[in-house]
Amino acid sequence: MKVGYLGPSGSFTHNSALKAFPNEELIPFANITEVIKSYEEGLVDYAIVPVENSIEGSVHETSDYLFHQADIKTVIEIIQPIKQQLMATDDQKVIEKIFSHPQAIAQGKKFIKENYPEAKIEVTASTAYAARFVAQHPDKPFAAIAPHAAAKEYGLTVIAKDIQEIEENYTRFWVLGQQSRELDLPRLASKVSLAITLPDNLPGALYKALSVFAWRGIDLTKIESRPLKTVLGEYFFIIDFKNDNDDLVGYALEELTSLGINTKVLGQYNVYRI
Repeated sequence: MKVGYLGPSGSFTHNSALKAFPNEELIPFANITEVIKSYEEGLVDYAIVPVENSIEGSVHETSDYLFHQADIKTVIEIIQPIKQQLMATDDQKVIEKIFSHPQAIAQGKKFIKENYPEAKIEVTASTAYAARFVAQHPDKPFAAIAPHAAAKEYGLTVIAKDIQEIEENYTRFWVLGQQSRELDLPRLASKVSLAITLPDNLPGALYKALSVFAWRGIDLTKIESRPLKTVLGEYFFIIDFKNDNDDLVGYALEELTSLGINTKVLGQYNVYRI
C-alpha cells in the first residue's frame, strides 16, 4: 500500500504518516495540491494533508481544493502536538536568513523578533524543505524552523528548542481515501465535516442551517466561511460536528436538503491523537 504525504521526510505530515501507516510505503510530494492529486490520479492509496493548526487556523489550500476541485472523503483525522525548533548546520553560526513554512514562521515570530530581529524570513513549502535546504548550504548564514525529526534527518543542530509562541499547539491532519482503518493511537471522537452553500432566497439561512444541529443536540466543533470564488460576498461554510448518533446525523442532513441548502460531505471519520 502507498501513502502520499506533504514532504519531504522529516515534516510534521511525515510524522503523522509514520504513526498512521508504520508498515506502508510512504511517498513525499512537494505541496498539498500535489498530495491530493496523487490520490486522484491513483498513485497512492491514501493521502495525508494538514487541515488546521490551533494557532494559525485553517490550511486553506486543503479545504478549498477539497471543496472546489475534488470529490474525495476524509476517512481519518490525526491530531499532532506541534513543537518548533530553530536549527542550523552548527550552533556557532551567525544567522542572517531563516527559512520555514508560513505557519511555522508565524508560530515562532515572537522568538525570531526577540532573538534575530535583523534576520530575513524566507517562505518554503514545508518545514522539512526548509531544513533540507539549510543542510544543503552549510557555508551560508542560514537557519530553519522545523521539527526535531528534520534535524535528525538532515544532520542539523538545534540551536533553540520549542520556539513556538504558545505551548498548546496542535495540527489536525486529514487522511483521504476510500475506507477508514483502525489506528494504534488513542481515539478521541467520531466526527463529520460538511461544506454547505446557502440559497439566496432563504431569510436567516445560516441560522436555520445551524438550528438543524442545535435542536438535535449535535455538538458543532467548528464553523468557518470561505469565498465561493464566484462573486464578492458569496461564501460556503465548513461545519465540523461530533457524530454520536448516525441516525440523528442522517436526519439533520435530510433536513438541510429540504431547506434547499446544498451540502457536500467532506468526511466522516474517527479522530486519533499522537
